[in-house]
Amino acid sequence: MITPIIDFISPLAEYSASLKRISIDPSLMATHVSLFTALFISFQRNSYVSPFSVNRRLLMTYSKIASIATYHKCLRELETKGYIGYKPSYHPRLGSLVWWMAPNDLYPADRAAVAPACGGALLARLPVVDSER
Repeated sequence: MITPIIDFISPLAEYSASLKRISIDPSLMATHVSLFTALFISFQRNSYVSPFSVNRRLLMTYSKIASIATYHKCLRELETKGYIGYKPSYHPRLGSLVWWMAPNDLYPADRAAVAPACGGALLARLPVVDSER
């Protein structure tokens, strides 16, 4: 069965909207964008299912980040700023879980532009965070 193209437009629109948010954030650098793109590739390879499992070695290869410290710093900052959710796995063979976060209130003007662009699909797939309950 062939998957309709419309099913793939929503994740691409979400990715595009998130890249716009990243581009206006002065504290994020090229390594953050690179890691975010590597995360999207992993999301694609997981058939656009969120949350998805990630592997540090693979993400570092995709994003061309050579330092483990830089990788962890960028991942932590993407999580802190609300671009991704991250649940580490301390098991050597199991990957950590990552999911996409809704645009946060740090950029309220941008939030109005992002939500309609992704058709609300991103918001519908997000896990409920404890602070939202």
